[in-house]
Amino acid sequence: MARIKYSYQPSDETKAVKAMGYEMPISFKHAVEICRFIKGRKIAEAKKLLEEVIALKRPVPFKRYKKKVAHKSGLEKWYAGRYPQKACRYILKVLKNLEANAEYKGLDVDKLVIVHAQAKMGRKIKKYVPRAFGRATPWFQQLTTVEFVAEEVE
Repeated sequence: MARIKYSYQPSDETKAVKAMGYEMPISFKHAVEICRFIKGRKIAEAKKLLEEVIALKRPVPFKRYKKKVAHKSGLEKWYAGRYPQKACRYILKVLKNLEANAEYKGLDVDKLVIVHAQAKMGRKIKKYVPRAFGRATPWFQQLTTVEFVAEEVE
C-alpha cells in the first residue's frame, strides 16, 4: 500500500498519535458529520458517543448536509440529525486503532484530545446494473478515507 500523507502535522510528534481508515465503504457525508461531532473530544468520550449512536440513543447533528434531514430530540443548539450506524462502526474501529497507537507510543490515553478529524473522498468503484433491453445503468461506489490526530493536553 502506498504511503499516505496526513493533512495535519502536529508540532510535537512525540506527544501526538495518528490513525487512518483508508478507503472504507461508508458514506462520505456521514463521515464528515461524524468527524465534526468527534473533533475536540477525548478518545474515551468519542468512543462512548459513537457507541450511543450505534445503539440509537444519541443522534449525530448534521450541520452541513442537512437538507431534508428530520429533526431529532437530544441535540444541543441544533435541529437536524441522524443515526449513521454503519459509518460509526467503521470510525469506531479507527478510534480503537488510535488508542492502541497511543498505548504503543507510551502516551497517557486519558490526556489525549482529538485535534484533527477529517474525512476525504477516496476512489470511486464503477459498477453496472443490468437493465431491460440490453441496457445498463452505472452505479458508482464512493469510498471514504478518515484520518485522526490526537495530542496530549495538560
